[in-house]
Amino acid sequence: MVFSSIVFLFAFLPTVLFFYFALALNRAAKNYVLLIFSLLFYAWGGFNLIPLILYSIATNYFFGRMVTHAATKKVWMIVAVASNIGMLFYFKYVSFLTENLHQLLPTFPLIDIALPIGISFYTFQGLSYVIDVYRENVPCEKNPANVALYIALFPQLVAGPIVRYSTIASEIKCRNESIYGASAGFQRLLFGLGKKVLIANQVGLLADTVFKQGEEYLSTGLVWLGILAYSFQIYFDFSGYSDIAIGLGEIFGFHFLENFDYPYISTSITEFWHRWHISLSTWFQDYVYIPLGGNRVAKKRHILNLLIVWSLTGIWHGAAWNFLIWGLYYGVLLVAEKYLLRDYLTRLPKLLCHFYAIFFIMLGWLLFRSAGFTQIITFLKAMFGNAADGLWNRQATYLVLQYRWNFIIALLFSLPIYPTVRRLLTENNTKLSNFILNWGIPSFALAVGYLSLMNLLASDFNPFIYFQF
Repeated sequence: MVFSSIVFLFAFLPTVLFFYFALALNRAAKNYVLLIFSLLFYAWGGFNLIPLILYSIATNYFFGRMVTHAATKKVWMIVAVASNIGMLFYFKYVSFLTENLHQLLPTFPLIDIALPIGISFYTFQGLSYVIDVYRENVPCEKNPANVALYIALFPQLVAGPIVRYSTIASEIKCRNESIYGASAGFQRLLFGLGKKVLIANQVGLLADTVFKQGEEYLSTGLVWLGILAYSFQIYFDFSGYSDIAIGLGEIFGFHFLENFDYPYISTSITEFWHRWHISLSTWFQDYVYIPLGGNRVAKKRHILNLLIVWSLTGIWHGAAWNFLIWGLYYGVLLVAEKYLLRDYLTRLPKLLCHFYAIFFIMLGWLLFRSAGFTQIITFLKAMFGNAADGLWNRQATYLVLQYRWNFIIALLFSLPIYPTVRRLLTENNTKLSNFILNWGIPSFALAVGYLSLMNLLASDFNPFIYFQF
């Protein structure tokens, strides 16, 4: 079940809101309502998935108790990491491994294991809980239902953001739902839905069109259009999902941390990864990069640490060689910025730095989106002028004319215009600014929601890219 589906918006969400606000009379009852509906939400993808998430909940609760009370805390910590990573490895990477071994040794048997939805996200949440308990950053949770709610909470269950237990531990036990919070949450939900349906889905059609083209139909301009479209699609797809998740959390009294901070305004690759999928990059920073020694080591070891972290970041996104290459690509770029380019970038005009960042980000999305090495090579050649259909073709012209307003809207909403306007209105504090804040923006959110629903009813193109991870 995806957030931008009619089933979720008109059946699941109204039902859980009714049980939560109308029938649940105390905090414990409200938590059980959320837990039950979260498991039902996950079971929509197949009831066979339920034992797996229950196993994750039970084992991580147990490991949290053991790393707190057992005499051999470190041993139990190692067991907890091995258990979580082992489960993730089995479901996500065994098929990929056997497929590659089969290509080398045709007699080696193929093993096809279906990837459970959201396993990359809730496994990392379970790991962070146990590690933080071991580090004594958070107390061990005595109530298993609270651990279950933390891991299975449906707004962030299948595609993040990756929520730390420390972020919502107190809110699981004591939180205040309010009309203001619910209103702000619904606004965030509607804006996220608009990002997904009105922007990501539209430019996604263009991206799919280009990436499905045969080599003989590609021009340089067409390839750049396709990569630009995908750059907008993946940003608005995932940031839209995160907005919906954060908005849903706020409705129920939870406050998740931001996951995106307008990454396409970055002037370096380092800055980009401070703004893109923040919950994932900080997770790897806190639980992999810093334990490896971070930057408090010799230069060679620091470079190795960066390459390890980014290799893991790449394969976390998927069991395929292009994801590993994508991760290493960013690892090399970050090393280059740290040790070779930093002084040059500080002296260049910000506009040039911005173009530098966007250029390499778009190259990265080519690696991320491509179906294989052949397509990567084909598209790279076409991008730099060696395209079968020349520098520009009629299809590129047609697509530019057809999607011009989609690109303009995507560009505008990838800039921090909304928070800037909201801040200025708040600081102005006049009758007009207060009217816009209290009535204008909510009305705009309702209009976005209405247009999104009309679009959902009219189209069946509605993928969520990060569901596959």
